[in-house]
Amino acid sequence: MTNPQNASRPPSSPRVGLFVTCLVDAMRPSVGFATLKLLRDAGCRVEVPDAQTCCGQPAFNSGDTADAAVLARHFIETFEGYDYVVAPSGSCVGMTRAHYAEALADDPAWAERARRLGERTYELMSFLVDVMHFAPADVKLDTSFTYHDSCSGLRELGVHDQPRALLDKVSGLTLKPLEGNDVCCGFGGTFCVKYPAISNAVVGEKADAIDRSGASLLLGGDLGCLMNMAGKLKRKGSSVRSFHAAEVLAGMAGGPAIGEER
Repeated sequence: MTNPQNASRPPSSPRVGLFVTCLVDAMRPSVGFATLKLLRDAGCRVEVPDAQTCCGQPAFNSGDTADAAVLARHFIETFEGYDYVVAPSGSCVGMTRAHYAEALADDPAWAERARRLGERTYELMSFLVDVMHFAPADVKLDTSFTYHDSCSGLRELGVHDQPRALLDKVSGLTLKPLEGNDVCCGFGGTFCVKYPAISNAVVGEKADAIDRSGASLLLGGDLGCLMNMAGKLKRKGSSVRSFHAAEVLAGMAGGPAIGEER
């Protein structure tokens, strides 16, 4: 599967606005630092705007379109001056690219600004492969992994082959296929809060499939999904450890896994 967004040839050293995302900032800052390293290794000039806030996805998914539109306008004002916007999250990028126009439907001028910015906003793995044609060098990790494809990244952005192509360049790292790799993990943002019993049943099936893969590591591209699966794996006594793919690609997977932080 390829990214449906056709990337024009980037500037030799594009100026990239890094959208850190709420979960990365609050729960796993190492993913942000890994993203920063990868973008710099790819030749980008990276800035992290202090003014950035939530993309508005929780509000939008909960039916609060008015507040989502306020956050969308702030996001656009904060990031539209960059050559590209990159985030280590398919769900947040999916919100900005696929749903801002809907949130701003009653304001054609802002909806057009959202559309133009959406064309330059990318999930990290897609940006590294599809825009920068980057491959990690001198990264080694002797272990096996399996990969979960998060819903928004896969279905809204077409992110599937890109993380696997990047991870294939990590020396010593072996992929073990995951049964139902494209099936929801049960997180779904506010879904797991509204429907905890259903969410727990879904992630239980996912955790069983992860264990059956025989992999030592679970990797993915969305921290919310990874936290959900890591939590279930820990509760069931699994030895599988979970990391964001960016951490492995940046050579930063030597510390505590997701759910092991103190």
